[in-house]
Amino acid sequence: MSTAMNFGSKSFQPRPPDKGSFPLDHFGECQRFKEKFLRCLRESGFENASCRKQSKEYLECRMERQLMAREPLEKLGFGDLTDGQSEARSPF
Repeated sequence: MSTAMNFGSKSFQPRPPDKGSFPLDHFGECQRFKEKFLRCLRESGFENASCRKQSKEYLECRMERQLMAREPLEKLGFGDLTDGQSEARSPF
């Protein structure tokens, strides 16, 4: 019975994810990059290290179209793929 009394006294405080929420790609603006990344994953046996370039391109697309907050690519783990550039480049 004492458990029931303690249960009401503790409250769960939800907190948002560290990077926050971001909008879904409802208009498929980055669909081409997503498909390219997923195809790479399938072809590599789902070894994501083999698909870092495609992952980087997909994240760049999302940042350019404001589907996620702009972050330096080095901070997202792509420092070795940036060639000294932290800005997303145009995919077209």
